Amino acid sequence: MPIITITACGQKSKEFKNSVFDAVQAGLLVAKVPLENKLHRFIELSPENFRFSAQFSGTKMPRGDDFILIEVLWSTGRHAAIKKEVLKTMINELIKAKFNPEDVFVFFTDTAWENWACAGGRLDYV
Repeated sequence: MPIITITACGQKSKEFKNSVFDAVQAGLLVAKVPLENKLHRFIELSPENFRFSAQFSGTKMPRGDDFILIEVLWSTGRHAAIKKEVLKTMINELIKAKFNPEDVFVFFTDTAWENWACAGGRLDYV
């Protein structure tokens, strides 16, 4: 069960949030994450509490007010090729929803199975 944290600057509309949630979920399905394994949160921070560079290594244009940071915390074992497919799907879905792909920063954190107690304090995966 990946834990997804999406961080944005300022208050975002329900439609904005749903578009991001849907794009992330579409990407996770590509990685064979079951639909019922969902733990996504959307954090809206004031400009005083969330700072990011408009220009960053690799950006093709300055980032705008709709910049989002997507953190994917999941279990280890997924090859870089899968991560690329997840990213491709997420970005394509966001583009369909009229997002600027340059306003999206995604990073993956892989953690060992012994770090997951998803219910009842049980380490079911070890």
